[in-house]
Amino acid sequence: VQLQASGGGLVQPGGSQRLSCAASGTFFRITRMGWYRQAPGNQRDLVARISSSGSATFADSVRGRFTISRDSAKNTVYLQMNSLKPDDTAVYYCHARALRSPWSSESEYWGQGTLVTVSS
Repeated sequence: VQLQASGGGLVQPGGSQRLSCAASGTFFRITRMGWYRQAPGNQRDLVARISSSGSATFADSVRGRFTISRDSAKNTVYLQMNSLKPDDTAVYYCHARALRSPWSSESEYWGQGTLVTVSS
């Protein structure tokens, strides 16, 4: 599974930005997709994730400001980020868990990361 992220860049505080991540390759089913972020000197933390059933989980720091959605037909996940703050500045990584076959266990995959900078 390959994950191709797009979006990111410089945005002013209070602004909005949308990240997209498309999965491609050979797999049976993607069970979960989401986003993690890592600021300099920090560990990589969950931002938001969404299951195949549409159930979403958010970090406390972004709940109410970020939304996550998924287009299962396109194997794509979107992260809409609103009311951005300087503390949201980080490299954002797309993440997915997928089954390679109906009989396999889940494997996890990471995208290449995209930098989001919130600054005036």
